[in-house]
Amino acid sequence: MAEEEILRVSMKEIKVGRFILIDGIPCKVVDIETSSPGKHGSAKMRITAIGIFDGQKKTFLKPSDGDTEVPVIKKKRAQIVSINGANAQIMDSETYEVYELPIPAELKGKIAAGNEVEVMEAMGRRMLSRITGTE
Repeated sequence: MAEEEILRVSMKEIKVGRFILIDGIPCKVVDIETSSPGKHGSAKMRITAIGIFDGQKKTFLKPSDGDTEVPVIKKKRAQIVSINGANAQIMDSETYEVYELPIPAELKGKIAAGNEVEVMEAMGRRMLSRITGTE
């Protein structure tokens, strides 16, 4: 991909609900703890985040005056073409590309062929995030 998929931002800009890169995995921040500055250093930030593709909990410790990497998350609209067991065949609404994605547990039973959905894309990976349109 020619587009930049990783941005560098100040640790002070990281808030709960934003995305951050931990060990090369895009994660959503769920908790931030800030320690007060010590005698010989700056304040530290402990960030707890959940991997958006694998659901794993990760923690990250860094000085609050440092920089960190943030993934560029693209949200695209798509349509469900068919459902095949635990996977959904999806067609991108802009490029008409057809591909298969696993159906997340929270959408199982709620999703059907013809539904409009939102697909999150980051670092070459995709995930069904939610049903859009008429629910």
